Amino acid sequence: MDQSGKRKLEDKSVPVKIKLALLWAALMFLYVYNDYFSMYLPGTIEDMSTGQIGPLGDATEMVLVSVSMILAIPALMVFLSAALPATYSRWLNVILGVAYTIIEALTITMPHLFYQIVVVFEICVTLSIVYYAIRWPKEA
Repeated sequence: MDQSGKRKLEDKSVPVKIKLALLWAALMFLYVYNDYFSMYLPGTIEDMSTGQIGPLGDATEMVLVSVSMILAIPALMVFLSAALPATYSRWLNVILGVAYTIIEALTITMPHLFYQIVVVFEICVTLSIVYYAIRWPKEA
């Protein structure tokens, strides 16, 4: 109870592994929403039906494999952040968090404001991943 006699809300500390996993999941949701809303732009569906993938051009096998890998890594990091030993998880989160911040910085030049706003959120998420991983508490 607090000083006024009211019961305080339970507020347990969330383990870093869980914070990191949730941040990777949030990043994936931001990716999905940005791509989904991009489909409402005039010409997007037509371009997709002719094998064009936005600014990347032709949807070649290599382009699709590359984009798939870029999107699969955050999905795997949801699990790996929680499952790997702390030392490995920490460094993998730092390295991939920085890498994805760079990737997002390269996409912020897209011409649509809604896309840029979501990319800013994506950058905040990946920088938070790096922050939490670097500041991972040490055992006493």
